[in-house]
Amino acid sequence: MLAGCGGDSTGASAEKAAVVMGTTDRIAYTDPAAGYDPGSWVLFNNVYQTLLAFPRGGVEPVPEAAEDCRFDQGGNKVYTCTLKSGLTFSNGDPLTAKDVKFSFDRMMRINHDNGPAVLFTSLDEVLAPSDKRVVFRLKHADASFPQKLASGAGAIVNRSVYPADKLLTNGKVVGSGVYRLDSYKEDKEAVLKPNPSYKGTAETQNSGMTMRIYPGDQTSLRKALHAGDVDFAYRGLSAKDIADLQTTEGRKEGIKVVQGNGAELQHLVFNMKDPVVGKKGVREAIAHLIDRKAFIRDVYRRTVDPLYSIVPAGITGHNTAFYDRYGAQPSKAQAAKALSDAGISTPVRLTLHTTPVRYDPNTDEQVEAIAQQLEASGLFEVTVKSVEWPQYREEFHDGRYSAYIVGWVPDYPDPENFTAPFFGKDNVLANSYTNERITGQLIPRTYAETDRSAAVHDYQELQNQVAEDVPMIPLWQSNLYAVAKQEVSGLEWTLDPSTVFRFWEISKND
Repeated sequence: MLAGCGGDSTGASAEKAAVVMGTTDRIAYTDPAAGYDPGSWVLFNNVYQTLLAFPRGGVEPVPEAAEDCRFDQGGNKVYTCTLKSGLTFSNGDPLTAKDVKFSFDRMMRINHDNGPAVLFTSLDEVLAPSDKRVVFRLKHADASFPQKLASGAGAIVNRSVYPADKLLTNGKVVGSGVYRLDSYKEDKEAVLKPNPSYKGTAETQNSGMTMRIYPGDQTSLRKALHAGDVDFAYRGLSAKDIADLQTTEGRKEGIKVVQGNGAELQHLVFNMKDPVVGKKGVREAIAHLIDRKAFIRDVYRRTVDPLYSIVPAGITGHNTAFYDRYGAQPSKAQAAKALSDAGISTPVRLTLHTTPVRYDPNTDEQVEAIAQQLEASGLFEVTVKSVEWPQYREEFHDGRYSAYIVGWVPDYPDPENFTAPFFGKDNVLANSYTNERITGQLIPRTYAETDRSAAVHDYQELQNQVAEDVPMIPLWQSNLYAVAKQEVSGLEWTLDPSTVFRFWEISKND
């Protein structure tokens, strides 16, 4: 959504070509009160409108459905937005502040297990004192609140169409975004057409977008790209596919690889109550033995970058706490010392759990490589178990695993989204790690600081504390890739850390 580029999305879009996207991500939900997964959010970002939005290449939200949003002076606990005039939904109904209030009240009331309500723990109440004015009252200061409003979690729905206390399950989506959902076949395809009622900052460069879905099937996605059944592929191709297509092979086939900076992460997480990895000496030894550069080279073909802290590069406050403490090169001597100082006999028997495709198509191979690194030291005996996602999610949340992989696709590009969800009660890692300094002082202070640069010191202390306690080990940070036919343009404008995939930027020359 281009800042300062006001206008209508329709224009001459009917004269432009339609584009077909291929992905392995399922659209788990079409209702934003439930969807909290990459495939669903791609849909939400394009068919629903938000009060604020991330401009291409930017991490600071700008007005979208709103003409102005700001914190009231005095405590940063009241956030007020004024809507643009003349907003309507795709069915012609007017969009007012009552719809915004309804959307947030509904999301919080439904509080779906797979929904984004978890992002709004700071929200106390939403008021709509007039048709154009909406007021968010917060329980405590939350400097990242504008970022949350600009994410898929801030999607505005039509109060005349969506039930107040349950999900809309008929797939008949009504939004006010750049596109309308023309048709939808679960796990097969979603067809989007420009929304003639849209009033915002985006200008569409195509006459529609079809999302063709190959659930968890990277082989079929690769074949569809080579066969010309899709114009471009986003999320789902293996690192090997991408690396191969970056060579002359891709150019011979008329295929190009477009790269952007991402903020998706993977961590190796430890259950702090486990009798083995619950011992700090074991976790420190593992941190001394992991060779990120090796599996990034051999497994990921250098399509990701090594990560040495929980806040990724490119995000405010990032440091290299794990590099500073454990180094980049594996050290058997340091690992052995950590175990010896803790009185732990070797070899340490350990099971690493992984899931094959949920986080990344290469996850299992990566975990096997880590296991080999640990065993090569002679200090560990490692078993690897790969478990399909539904069972994996249930079992690690129940504390049944000692060490396991967790991937993280950020909801918004703020350091809070890489820190607060991971600590304290009911954290997303489910690893029983708490640190009173982090939860009682550092996070509350960073929440309250609207000038994010002023929170850098606290974020760096937080990262250093995590490196010292080792409840998890950051492994890598993604680059973003789309693989496309030569005639497709605009992908470079939608691959950035905001995680917003902007269909309207993409065009195709027939």
